Amino acid sequence: MVDYESAKAIAELSQEEVDVIARHEGMPEMAALELGNYLVQTPDGERKLKGMILDDIKAAKERGDTELSAKLKLVLKNFVETHPRAGKAA
Repeated sequence: MVDYESAKAIAELSQEEVDVIARHEGMPEMAALELGNYLVQTPDGERKLKGMILDDIKAAKERGDTELSAKLKLVLKNFVETHPRAGKAA
């Protein structure tokens, strides 16, 4: 059986990226990790994950949560750097 940290490494997702998926989709952390792992393996999944991060940045800005917005911008930067298909157009 694969433990959480191993599964996260296989999915090539950071904890912050998993947290975004969990918050965006309203699901537990392990389910979010499984969804993220699935999405990074699909042709447009990385763009969908990027969209989740952008949605959360927008929501944080609308709430006036500048600290979370700034943190999410760093998550977005890291995600795009480590998942090149996230930046490509469909």
